[in-house]
Amino acid sequence: MPRYSYKGKSVAGKAVEGELEAENLGAAQALVKKRRIKDATVRKAGGGGFQIGTGIGLKDLSRFTRQFSAMNQAGLPLIQCLDILSEQTENKALAQRIRKISTDIQGGGTLAESMEKHKPVFSELYCQMVRAGEAGGILDTILSRLADYQEAAEALRRKVKGALTYPVMVAIVAIGAVFALMTLVVPVFANMFKDMGGQLPTPTRVVMAISDFLKHNLWWILVLIVGAVIGLLQAIKRSPRFKYFWDGLMLKLPLFGDLQRKSAVARFCRTLGTLLSSGVPILDALTVTARTSGNVVLEAGIFRTVEAISGGQSIAEPLKATGVFPPMVIQMIAVGERTGGLSDMLTRVSDFYDTEVEAAVDSLTSMLEPLVIVVLGGIIGAVLIAMYLPMFEMAGSIK
Repeated sequence: MPRYSYKGKSVAGKAVEGELEAENLGAAQALVKKRRIKDATVRKAGGGGFQIGTGIGLKDLSRFTRQFSAMNQAGLPLIQCLDILSEQTENKALAQRIRKISTDIQGGGTLAESMEKHKPVFSELYCQMVRAGEAGGILDTILSRLADYQEAAEALRRKVKGALTYPVMVAIVAIGAVFALMTLVVPVFANMFKDMGGQLPTPTRVVMAISDFLKHNLWWILVLIVGAVIGLLQAIKRSPRFKYFWDGLMLKLPLFGDLQRKSAVARFCRTLGTLLSSGVPILDALTVTARTSGNVVLEAGIFRTVEAISGGQSIAEPLKATGVFPPMVIQMIAVGERTGGLSDMLTRVSDFYDTEVEAAVDSLTSMLEPLVIVVLGGIIGAVLIAMYLPMFEMAGSIK
């Protein structure tokens, strides 16, 4: 549905602006009029320039949520909280979104409805929890849980990113060294061997052929690599079947698959546990968890679980059928269902699997670092030996 932006004045005479969804311009104008906004100008949203992403990181959103919770607990009115936060936040993009949310609330909307208009920033999980907090009168508690959830997710992301940075940098530097060796050093030896004449050893001829190919087809190779990456990303984005295949493959990879699986389980348990403890109904909570799972194989399994629960089954058996969850997780979920403490049990499982993810990351990096060094060191060694072979043969001939 198209989005429309509007500007005008509220009943109190204060300047207001915001965005809304409507079928056409007439419907948008009717909605603005219904919100009692005077002298309003309504136009189609968009056209504000090209931008990648929202410019708002999880760290910014987590800080906003924590501060919002503290102000709400202190008893400040909602509009005042948002106005203060929009002035204090250092992220200009987030400040702009907060101001629009404040304007929408002054126009008669709820906090959850206003945040839903900024879905790239405020996820479905965020909006559902805020809606549950507004309905139950426990918005401050919900915001505190949201901040805890975001801080835990950010800490895990930093842990994974920090652990993988070193081996990735080593690999990049080593690949650059091999490339420089093949395109700058090997051609010097090749010219020298050509001047000397004679039959060169097979390894030397192979290395020289590869060097010559790289030197004359560098741009085509780069274009091919970039094209392959873009094609893969487009296939993942546009083809549901390929996306399903790719996400399934990621769960089955020898080294990364275990990390992916544990991360998916930790995210599922923490998201579902947070929603259930906030008062969101089980079916709605599972639906939101599925859409924020980050893996379509897991998402499809959770939606099958929703259908099974709607038919009267328990949550544990359908989750077991997905093949993603370990037996221990299924057993703990089943125990939580029977005892009526499912949300607490899910939180415990997520804490346990956060630790497992950290251990898996440490194990992966401890294996990757020597593996990268050995493989790329072997390549460099093989190239050098191939280049020195003719010299060894000449030295033998002279003797």
